[in-house]
Amino acid sequence: MAESLGLSVRKITDLVLRGGDIDFKYNDSFSLSEGTAAHRKIQKEMTETHQEAYQKEVSLSLETDIFGIPVIIKGRADGIITDPTGGVTIDEIKSTTLPLDYFYQQQAPHLGQAKCYAFMYMQTLENPPAAVTIQLTHYQLETGETRRYTSQHSAADIAAFFADLLEKYGVWLRMDREWEITRNAAIHALTFPFPAYRKGQRELAVAAYRAIAAGKNLYACAPTGIGKTLSSLFPAIKAMGEGKTAPLFYLTAKTVTRTVAEEAVRLMAARGLRFKAITLRAKEKICVNADCICTPQNCAYAKGHYDRVNDAVLDMLEHNDLITPAETEFYALKHQVCPHEMALDAALWCDLVVGDYNHVFHPDAYLRRFFNDDKRDYVFLIDEAHNLADRVRDMYSTGLRKSTLSQVRTGLKDKDKLSVNLRKGLRLLNAYLSDMRKEHEGRHVVTPTVDMVFVAFVKMAVEATGEWLAAKAGHSLHGDILELYFEMNKFLMIAELFDQDAQAAGAFTTITEFYGKDVTMTLFCLDPSKIIADRLSLAKSSVIFSATLLPLPYYRDILGGSAEDLMVSLPSPFDPQRLRLVSRCDISTKYRNREGSYAPIARAIFDTVSGKPGNYMVFFPSYEYMHKVYDIFCAQHPGVETIMQQSEMSEDERAAFLARFDERNTQTLVGFTVLGGIFSEGIDLKGDRLIGSIIVGVGIPKISLRQDLIRDYFNERNGQGYDYAYVFPGMNKVLQAAGRVIRTETDEGVVMLIDSRYATGQYKRLFPAHWAHMETQWS
Repeated sequence: MAESLGLSVRKITDLVLRGGDIDFKYNDSFSLSEGTAAHRKIQKEMTETHQEAYQKEVSLSLETDIFGIPVIIKGRADGIITDPTGGVTIDEIKSTTLPLDYFYQQQAPHLGQAKCYAFMYMQTLENPPAAVTIQLTHYQLETGETRRYTSQHSAADIAAFFADLLEKYGVWLRMDREWEITRNAAIHALTFPFPAYRKGQRELAVAAYRAIAAGKNLYACAPTGIGKTLSSLFPAIKAMGEGKTAPLFYLTAKTVTRTVAEEAVRLMAARGLRFKAITLRAKEKICVNADCICTPQNCAYAKGHYDRVNDAVLDMLEHNDLITPAETEFYALKHQVCPHEMALDAALWCDLVVGDYNHVFHPDAYLRRFFNDDKRDYVFLIDEAHNLADRVRDMYSTGLRKSTLSQVRTGLKDKDKLSVNLRKGLRLLNAYLSDMRKEHEGRHVVTPTVDMVFVAFVKMAVEATGEWLAAKAGHSLHGDILELYFEMNKFLMIAELFDQDAQAAGAFTTITEFYGKDVTMTLFCLDPSKIIADRLSLAKSSVIFSATLLPLPYYRDILGGSAEDLMVSLPSPFDPQRLRLVSRCDISTKYRNREGSYAPIARAIFDTVSGKPGNYMVFFPSYEYMHKVYDIFCAQHPGVETIMQQSEMSEDERAAFLARFDERNTQTLVGFTVLGGIFSEGIDLKGDRLIGSIIVGVGIPKISLRQDLIRDYFNERNGQGYDYAYVFPGMNKVLQAAGRVIRTETDEGVVMLIDSRYATGQYKRLFPAHWAHMETQWS
């Protein structure tokens, strides 16, 4: 007999019973602890009122089948009231920050949940009543107002409702079960899509499979050319076919890497794989409108979206295995629904979700529909993982600037009550920041705790802003105030982490900075490792990889790992002799020596590029440094063609810049760029499009208050503060820039490192194994 599938009541009702509009002018934002506290408050009141007749948190379970598929439906009623005559009331409690009148309009799934609990509860009774009372209890978190809505339903009506609900959900369940059989058969027959593995590719694939099968995390340094995407996807798909994992998530920092994952799936599909994969894009990038305003008044696709979206998702899944953003847009237009929300719904029925780090790690934008339950059999495949720590640190750092608050306040001239309340809330925040500036006489302040008085003022301003936004959808300042509303909500969200256990939340500090009359209060994440570890725990296993994940112990630590996690460092598959490596250790680029380094660096660049005509890139620590050397180089070598990166470049300008690196060039082209910038990683100039990289400096981040705070934190934690804050992140930029040269097994080129520090043991120990043949040059 087939094993019964576990289903939650809420999962069924949220899908089948939803309807109406997308309306983001209402933002129901509150913490789990706030919702739990509200439930306990109401349950306590109900217990005091009804005594023994009231039961809270009643677990319910029902074994049945849907279209012949055995299922166990589970749920938990918030409260059940029984009376001496046998009458039954099912109490469903919902807390919200929305206006209660609006919240009641969204009550169909809530009522459906309660009806399901009523049916399931009556199955446990020897003499069930002929009718049952449903009570919806709505609690407004900000005002403390409670409203109750009751309705009577016959047992026959409840039974008919439950049967109809399961039949409608059965369409989805049967589709999913039939697809699982088709997919697993195809996976079982799938073989590796190439006649042979590349050097290191099999080792990575085996390590990934073993980690997934064992439920462990793997940290892998896999140099360019191994085929990291296929080496992680293929074993993960095989593990899925064997029932060792559920959906896969392929997470990256850049759009271009997501297309590589799509190509890997296409490659396996061409060899018989049946596999549903969807690529998610940010809402702003896939929105069909010029302005991404998700209200029924501003968007025809938002109006009635939930009435049409189920048909849209079924249509798209029926006709596509690989769902790219282009397919999503096509079906969204066909069914007149929001493409972003439709894609998120479709992802629940796919085997692979390809997306950004945000979809798992962001404090607000993560995929709640996947991760807000106890399911833990996902697998995360995290590419370009050297970027993850900084990305998460940015996600969990936020600030409020006095000048922004003042600009909104002074721009809002309306005299109505809502506008007056909003201005009052912003004025309190402004006054508080002004008082801080006077108190500290313009000196920056760093504290390990959050300022709870300021947080209280932010909460007041958020409440006033939310009420204003709900009533002023067409106002000229609506966009600016909505943006501020999101900023303040994020501030509150991060502030809440200060009160949590550091092992669960991460290490934070508050930085208050003064610039003239302006003040910024920033909540800054010092150590993202605890946050990353917490999010990785949402999955059964994670494969975390990059071409430059060196040194591995550092990345395992900063990316949330532990001693139990696995590590593997693989050799480069390319012939090391095809890359000439040169270290110019006679030139110091330290800040105190920079002025004297400009001319020697210009000479070193010319010496390198004059050896062989072709395309070269030079990477500098800053724009200022780049301009100084560029001017000298151009003055001394006017016959050499040059091109220079600009500080602000559009997508078209970036494309035009890279197009200059043509493999048909017969003369030398030198591109002057910034280390760690848009051209130092994520570009793929194969063959003769790039034959040399010259890297100036060791890439350390600019010395700053924030980097020094990171240094001090890790000095206290492990005694490696300078390495964690400066050396290791800097060296990663160097490795990324150097990796632009050899992209295929037939490429040849040169990499020159310019800095005296490369001669020291501190840096030599960070060189990858395939750099063992590096030459050291002295003038």
